[in-house]
Amino acid sequence: MRAAAPTTVGQLIRHGERRFKRARLAYGHGLPSARDEAAYLTLHALRLPLVQWPTARRVSAIDAARVLALHERRIRERLPAAYLTREAWLGQQRFYVDERVLVPRSYIAEYLCDATVPYLPRTRQVRYALDLCTGSACLAVLLAKRYTGALVDAADLSPEALDVAAINVRRHRLTRRVRLVKSNYFSALRGLCYDLIISNPPYVRGAVMRALPREYRREPALALAAGRDGLDAVRVILAQAARHLNPGGVLVVECGHARELVERAWPRVPFIWLETSGGDDCVFLLTRDELTSHGLGRAQGVRRSRVLSRGRLRG
Repeated sequence: MRAAAPTTVGQLIRHGERRFKRARLAYGHGLPSARDEAAYLTLHALRLPLVQWPTARRVSAIDAARVLALHERRIRERLPAAYLTREAWLGQQRFYVDERVLVPRSYIAEYLCDATVPYLPRTRQVRYALDLCTGSACLAVLLAKRYTGALVDAADLSPEALDVAAINVRRHRLTRRVRLVKSNYFSALRGLCYDLIISNPPYVRGAVMRALPREYRREPALALAAGRDGLDAVRVILAQAARHLNPGGVLVVECGHARELVERAWPRVPFIWLETSGGDDCVFLLTRDELTSHGLGRAQGVRRSRVLSRGRLRG
């Protein structure tokens, strides 16, 4: 006997969850499970707030059909949900995304969204900041919102990604403080120095790239692939960052769950690993002095800023 068509928000969410599980979809683009994706897509299609799930609310046949069509696209096309809705969230901030950029999901955002957490420089210490490998500019926007007196450069090699970044910078009304730069890492930033550099660069190993689920293969390979061991981008950043940091400047880099690989590649460097929701093996921090004292680049910064107070750090 054929099951009755869903007529409430809760029924639509449960229906989508069951279908997604049967289809064995892959998750991880901001939403961790079939239930979360089914709820997000259902609420988005019904234009309902995401903070509450009014599961008992009845839905018209037309609205239910719109939800089911969106669920069907998720299964048939294997597109991440963010590409279907053209939006992604980091903290309380919404960003436009499409297939030209990665779906935002950086652990660095956890530190930028909460001004009370330690380890990053204080607001008054940052006048110039850089988001390297910016993609959709989500981290650049968060940088500008946390450091309200800072000028932020957002650099990326991909012109297509920078087109998406421009949309987000405009939507967040930050065109006067966030500058988009087409640059292969630091190549177009010669002579520029910053108080804080952050980067969520490519860090997927070659073997992992070849085994990625279809959802992840819908994202730009340029923003994911980082050579055989996944450290190609990290090598470039560590070799060049010091000459782009002011005195007291700080570098923060996301590298996936690669702490062991990073520490094995640079055994003498005193990496500071920041605790995130993904663990303490994803994001490292180094000061300019730590970079230069271990032979990683030659410092050239001239703008003076105060040294970061580390406080108590794990690792």
